[in-house]
Amino acid sequence: MKYAVLIGDGMADYPIEKLGGKTILQAARTPAMDYIAAHGKAGHAKTIPEGFPPGSDVANMSILGYDPAVYYSGRAPLEAASMGVALAPDDVAFRCNLITIEHGRIKDYSAGHISSEEAKILIETLDAELGTDELSFYPGISYRHLMVARKNLGAETDCTPPHDITGKKIDKYLPRGKDGAFFSDRIKASMIVLELHPVNLKRVEGGKNPANSIWVWGQGHAPEFTPFQELYGKTGAIISAVDLLKGIGIYAGLDVIEVEGATGYLDTNYEGKANAAIEVLKTKDLVFVHVEAPDEAGHEGSVDKKLKAVEDFDSRIVAPILKHAQTSDEPFTILILPDHPTPISIKTHTQDPIPFAIYRTDNKESDGVQTFDEDSAKKGSLGLVKASNLIGMLVKAK
Repeated sequence: MKYAVLIGDGMADYPIEKLGGKTILQAARTPAMDYIAAHGKAGHAKTIPEGFPPGSDVANMSILGYDPAVYYSGRAPLEAASMGVALAPDDVAFRCNLITIEHGRIKDYSAGHISSEEAKILIETLDAELGTDELSFYPGISYRHLMVARKNLGAETDCTPPHDITGKKIDKYLPRGKDGAFFSDRIKASMIVLELHPVNLKRVEGGKNPANSIWVWGQGHAPEFTPFQELYGKTGAIISAVDLLKGIGIYAGLDVIEVEGATGYLDTNYEGKANAAIEVLKTKDLVFVHVEAPDEAGHEGSVDKKLKAVEDFDSRIVAPILKHAQTSDEPFTILILPDHPTPISIKTHTQDPIPFAIYRTDNKESDGVQTFDEDSAKKGSLGLVKASNLIGMLVKAK
């Protein structure tokens, strides 16, 4: 049996007035996902355990078969692994966004989805200007970067994700609690360094949002994972543009497949990801394919962009992998799901259970669900499940 787990980040949503009261999944044209739901079995999964924030880190850790209550230590350490940044036991890794602040408010949590090339220059400047023996900055992808504090500095600081407070004044949301003043000062210092940086002056001249501040959050120490193959008896790989997903894969002992042109946005290389997944399954038992675009559109509050992202995910990821599964000499199992909702109306993540559907080429049983969406999945025969049990369900199913 071969397994493909296809994750459309943030696809789930609430009913939208502009769409006649339909959700994005209900309004989008998704024939491949609908086929999987109609010819397989559906249900709802709780990806965010009680007491955990509804982040992509927690949700995707669950989907990959790791209970956050056992394995979670923070988002940034996972990204550090993907970036090749080794953490000492007393190192605290922080996600370091490049953001746009205007009139004391967060205008844009992604600084206009700044290019990785521009961002690298800015982060290296920050490391030269603000880096010390106890603090270092590392460039990542687009607006997503890393800051590492040493000697447990910041381990107990209270930080807020920037995409949760877009449009709000930063004063109430600067880092708080133990060491909060230190990291608040670093954010304010970054504004001085970045405001008149040539990269930002050029962006403003071109009508783009400047990356005129950092925002730190999602901190933690390096976690310890039981290898995926030891847990589930299957070899596997992960395909994503996002350091967070790659980092989970690295800790899980999965192969991390790099795809040229994978951006984590609407312009990502969908075909490259689908082709890479098909190639991986020639030698591995299981592949996770993660697409970030629907989530980014949700954070932007754009109905049109999210519709396009979901339809692209369906036609350019799900459809070719489904076709390959149906024509393969080997039996296939495909699981489709978002990691969490990112509703257009609130532009951030929620803890609501997510719809999922499982299709097996060697088992024609279905449960009467005809489409893949939030409401239809509630009628599925698989009911409400704990998401960290999904991989176990897949590999043990007969």
